[in-house]
Amino acid sequence: MTPIALQLNDQGRGSFFIEDQGERIAFMEISIANKMLIVFHTEVAEKLKGQGIAGRLLEHMVKYAREHDLKIVPLCPYVLAQFKRHPDTYADVWKKDWHG
Repeated sequence: MTPIALQLNDQGRGSFFIEDQGERIAFMEISIANKMLIVFHTEVAEKLKGQGIAGRLLEHMVKYAREHDLKIVPLCPYVLAQFKRHPDTYADVWKKDWHG
């Protein structure tokens, strides 16, 4: 499987993504600012659904946040659901008190 890459613009917006032969087949839209990593959206190509790809993106994003001392604001429904399902796993990075 292709490795997960990160691309950010000068404003700290971008995504973690997986490409296959030049096609972006999975991505997680994020923004990084003020020691926070905001997750907006996760999408996986239809042909890859059910293969744990979104989970790989989530693990990679959380690892990145931990390595860079960032708190995660899970606006993405998938990420929020995973955080709620496994609160102890993400307690150190989940910014629960963020309300915009």
